[in-house]
Amino acid sequence: MEKSVDGLYEIKEIFDCKEQDIRSFSPLTLAYIGDAVYDLVIRTIVVERGNKAANVLHKTTVKYVNAAAQAAIIQAVLDVMTEEELAVYMRGRNAKSNTMAKNASVEDYRKATGMEALIGYLYLSNRFHRVLELVKLGMEKAGYEI
Repeated sequence: MEKSVDGLYEIKEIFDCKEQDIRSFSPLTLAYIGDAVYDLVIRTIVVERGNKAANVLHKTTVKYVNAAAQAAIIQAVLDVMTEEELAVYMRGRNAKSNTMAKNASVEDYRKATGMEALIGYLYLSNRFHRVLELVKLGMEKAGYEI
């Protein structure tokens, strides 16, 4: 398998993005990018499992990209998170959002937002490998298999 380039670096380089202090980003901004990163990770895994009809791919993906699943996955890895990761997660979980997910409890929605904030923070900190470690471990410990 060919080694991939650093996608975040490539985006910043090609689009001339200025260096940002992500510690100053709101937790909902971090969750915004984290939601997309998590979705991309899950979609990549689903597609890599085989070429299927788009509706089958979508049905498989939504089993993992929903508030209840994300809440279970993040809950399963709280004990292996660093203090920094836990602090970012808590900021995201406690953030006041003007929207609510349909078909999700408030508790699950807040935990999912915390997870997305953490993923966004790690991604923007160029720690994508840690994102993958936490997602993989969380899925295993929570009993999810793709």
